[in-house]
Amino acid sequence: MQILPFYLVCDESGSMVGDPLDSINGALPELHREISTNPTVADKTRFCLIGFSDDASVLQPLTDLSDIDTLPALSAGGFTAYGEAFRTLLRCIEQDVEELKRQGHEVYRPVAFFLSDGAPTDNGWMQAHKELVEARYRPNIIAFGIGEADRATIGHVANFRAFIQEDKNVSPATALREFAASLTRSIVRSASSIAADGSGGFNLAVDDTVPGFSTVTLDKL
Repeated sequence: MQILPFYLVCDESGSMVGDPLDSINGALPELHREISTNPTVADKTRFCLIGFSDDASVLQPLTDLSDIDTLPALSAGGFTAYGEAFRTLLRCIEQDVEELKRQGHEVYRPVAFFLSDGAPTDNGWMQAHKELVEARYRPNIIAFGIGEADRATIGHVANFRAFIQEDKNVSPATALREFAASLTRSIVRSASSIAADGSGGFNLAVDDTVPGFSTVTLDKL
């Protein structure tokens, strides 16, 4: 079977407390419902949830969303260690892809949605990011920045598409609901594009624009 792994890597630092994290936690059940009740999408995708602050934790290991009843909630506290997020993501991808292959699946390049509301507080994050994007199973990264996130940093994190919330008339809570909706659409559309005949055809269908966000030019260094 052809499998497309998706990873949501979400900032759980102290600045996400309140509306930002409440909005994400409120949207996760809808994402779960949309994917788990669509057999075509659920069969072809796997989903993993990683939260990060001072360190990073795998809150939901990679799974078929139709196999679980709910997704765990995120909780806020601590700083914003991007490096921990990237190192944890890389370890997960390497283990997950190898396990899926061992099970006999054909695995597409993983997709990671990265969300942060601030600048990285650790010094080694760029090396961790470099190792992630140069790895054997390097993911397509779609990065979203809200609140105090830096446009240039978000543009550097992404290697596929990047978005920043800069309109002060749009609340972070509203922007995050749009983020979650975009993530859900991307999973559904991408899975639906996988050729039914097993020929290997596939299109990563990520939104070109997301309400409440501006598109960021990617850092090509």
